[in-house]
Amino acid sequence: MTPLIRIGIIGAGNVAVRHADVLAGFPDVTIAGIADTDARKAEELASQHGSPAYGSHADLLEAGGLDAVYICVPPFAHGTPELDALGCDLAIFVEKPLALDLVTAEKISAEIERRGLVSAVGHHWRYLDNLRRARDLLDDRPVRLALGHWLDKVPPVPWWIKPEMSGGQVLEQAVHVLDLARVLVGEVTMVHAVPARNAADGEIDRATATVLRFESGAAGLLAATSLLGHRHRIGLEVHAEGIALDLSETRLVVDGETVVEEVGRAKTLVDRAFVDAVRGLPAEVRVPYGEALRTHRLAHAVARSAAEGGPVTLDD
Repeated sequence: MTPLIRIGIIGAGNVAVRHADVLAGFPDVTIAGIADTDARKAEELASQHGSPAYGSHADLLEAGGLDAVYICVPPFAHGTPELDALGCDLAIFVEKPLALDLVTAEKISAEIERRGLVSAVGHHWRYLDNLRRARDLLDDRPVRLALGHWLDKVPPVPWWIKPEMSGGQVLEQAVHVLDLARVLVGEVTMVHAVPARNAADGEIDRATATVLRFESGAAGLLAATSLLGHRHRIGLEVHAEGIALDLSETRLVVDGETVVEEVGRAKTLVDRAFVDAVRGLPAEVRVPYGEALRTHRLAHAVARSAAEGGPVTLDD
């Protein structure tokens, strides 16, 4: 009989609910506990999965008996949960963004490497079937132009509009698009972000346009806004010799004509890969923490450029 992997979940918001539902569908996983500073949320999610609820991640870790933890907390809450879990020699799955800053993420990455622990980050777009199709269609033709978009509304959480809590739209949302650009186009060497001057005092930039220069020589643009009343456009368009691809979480459009709908397995595959890695099985964890850190550095460079009003160069 296959032994059960005991997983604790830190955080009980919408993303944690999604992961809990996926994990509960795996026959070799049990959700051993759920922690949240909002006791009502922790108890509600825990009751759905027959798990104990805890009022803090420290209580969950102290209860023991875990093989891994999922850390699904807002940007401002990252740092202590990861380091405490690593201190218990637990594998960690971290939802993006990794942190508000670079120092915290770098410290966590170093600790994971020092301890040799399994890690994964929730960049589930890396598991899109259409991403593989896009790479096959490019057929080694280098991308010369990349156009990224995250044109959306403000999410329904009170902390999101506050820069000291969310880090801004690029760090919190459009980091998915930047990660996709790294896969299809390559590493970025320079960014220059220009925010629109329409944010109220104490709010994040509500619109940003960013120029990106890639190591390959490609040029890129990233447009982000939260001014809308609906989700308008989210994804990455890439152009190479003789082909244009427009990739989103839900579909791939080839040359503006052929549409390939995404089958919707990515959010399951990202969790399955992590669980297999924790079990010691051959697993394709496509974004371990160290890889996600490279994308986090890029998103942080965009945020820094917008704040400082000039280009930012990224060191390899």
